[in-house]
Amino acid sequence: MNPGNGRKEDHQKRYAEKENNQIKETEKNAGGNTAVRGMSVTHHIDRVKQPRGGYLNPKSMTVTLLGDGMEALHEKENINPGVVGAAVDYLTRFLLGTPKEEAFAVSVIGAMNIGERKNAEKLLEEVKGLDDQSVINAVKLCSYDVCFRSGRMWYRPVEEIMPDAETIDNIRMMVECSLKFIEAYGPKVLDGFDFEGGYTQLVTSGDGDFTTKDTLWDWKVTKKPINKDQTLQLLMYWRMGLHSVHPEFKDIRYLGIFNPRTNKVYRIATADIDANVIKEVEEKVIGYKE
Repeated sequence: MNPGNGRKEDHQKRYAEKENNQIKETEKNAGGNTAVRGMSVTHHIDRVKQPRGGYLNPKSMTVTLLGDGMEALHEKENINPGVVGAAVDYLTRFLLGTPKEEAFAVSVIGAMNIGERKNAEKLLEEVKGLDDQSVINAVKLCSYDVCFRSGRMWYRPVEEIMPDAETIDNIRMMVECSLKFIEAYGPKVLDGFDFEGGYTQLVTSGDGDFTTKDTLWDWKVTKKPINKDQTLQLLMYWRMGLHSVHPEFKDIRYLGIFNPRTNKVYRIATADIDANVIKEVEEKVIGYKE
């Protein structure tokens, strides 16, 4: 038995416990109304009625184009956009130094849920960089994510998953854009963190992407412009981070989103966010008491 397998399994179990807390069930009260026990940040946002333009209007963020955007990518991809986005995310984390077992943890857990752990680990062994086989294996691995996040009914067998040359090129180029972005704005300080100490009865789970010295960042791989739900998510992460066990949030002076598909950076200074908006989000959206 490989002694490293025990360490991998322990990490995957811990990750599974953490992720399994992210989506809480709702229950019916005696009057037939839905009473929310607690939800992840993203699921809670779906229920929040925001003011016109959003609590943090996307138009208030400064936009910077780092180079060629979508025009540099192939127009069509033959893989689900969510899987492509996950592959870009996980490959970037791996190439920035995160162990493969951690970068692709959700994928391996999803495979475990349907009894295909050995196949997932075999695929993972061949993820070594941005060569074609590494990208293909990353895409196949990410197709297991749905078995963890949504259930087996949405799973498409990995044997049927094969990104074409255009999709492989796009993923490679988006990862390269991501690495250049980190080179310009990094290095990372926190990566894949939770908000221990910052959760409430309303918001019981949620994980952030990463921080640099002075900026809290979220990663979005999409063709669409950023929207008010995504900026609210970022605003909530900032306030929850300040209430959490992570002292690094005291140094955060900007909130930002990076989209490697468009190669755009969206950023706003926290000092430019209305204090009344912050107070309302803390109290009415997150659930902190005065």
